[in-house]
Amino acid sequence: MPTLFVVIPVFEEPHTIEPCVRRAMVAPLPTAWTRRLLLVDDASSRATADIADRLANEFGGPNGSLELLRHATNRGKGAALRTGFDRVLTIATDADAVLTQDGDLEYDPADWPALLAALSSEPLSAVIGDRWAHPHDGSLWRRLHTLVNRTLTGLSNAVTGLRVNDMECGFKLFRVPLLHALRPWLSENRFGVEPQLVAALSRLQAHVAQAPVTYDPRDRTRGKKIGPLDGLRAIWVIVRERLRSQPPVN
Repeated sequence: MPTLFVVIPVFEEPHTIEPCVRRAMVAPLPTAWTRRLLLVDDASSRATADIADRLANEFGGPNGSLELLRHATNRGKGAALRTGFDRVLTIATDADAVLTQDGDLEYDPADWPALLAALSSEPLSAVIGDRWAHPHDGSLWRRLHTLVNRTLTGLSNAVTGLRVNDMECGFKLFRVPLLHALRPWLSENRFGVEPQLVAALSRLQAHVAQAPVTYDPRDRTRGKKIGPLDGLRAIWVIVRERLRSQPPVN
């Protein structure tokens, strides 16, 4: 019976982490799949940490569906994903898959079936969510956000040769054999991990599919953490990964 390992990085999300985990616990899965959540607390303060502890007590344990991992200091989303990936690789089998799920509820676990349905049976297969497949509001923030993301995705596609619609999407799904191959190429600590992941997929000649997903964006007044410097970092990562000939030293 295959397991879907869901890596959820979280930092200072006291209002969203509990509903995110509870939705994840009841999200529909294809027949025969089981789930296991890996909640990675990136050194949050007590408000978030206490909720994470409570969720681990409720859903964890030796045979539980949730495991809580912690960083002693804040290291960033990319570092939290690597921590979760490393744990997955110690317990998963080649029949399993791993999904990234942000803990801020911009992405809905109800979209998991669409992602899994698009996943090929090939060992080196991946699925990237597509937030732009559904219509959205025309607010200034949403238009600006869409423009920036489409620009970064276009640059990534030009460099990698892939044809994805939403390189920065937080929903990325991999077969475990592919994760084994991806992991040595990952070193970005913050949001640069998204273009780095996609560059590694291209380098490994992975089979990359896409699936439409819903998206409820928030701005910085609601806790959005990515900023303009992260966009510049993404450009640098895209260019650097094109020139890289060997895995980085982690």
